[in-house]
Amino acid sequence: MSGALKDLIIWPRHLYTVPHAGKVGYCARGSRAWFAAHGIDWAHFVAHGVAADVLAATGDPLALAVVEHAKKERGF
Repeated sequence: MSGALKDLIIWPRHLYTVPHAGKVGYCARGSRAWFAAHGIDWAHFVAHGVAADVLAATGDPLALAVVEHAKKERGF
């Protein structure tokens, strides 16, 4: 992953504002389940965020959409 992606932190606000299926945001319940299924600590994420490269490394389209959303927000 690029250094910029490693430096980009994804926060809960990104999950809750990402455009998805004609709506805005992913639900907290589904997001918590997704994080658990991918071995990413939800409580740590809520408190500290997670590096975009960690989510991107999953290859999951939902995670990649959040990363792209955060990149646009930051002007990457």
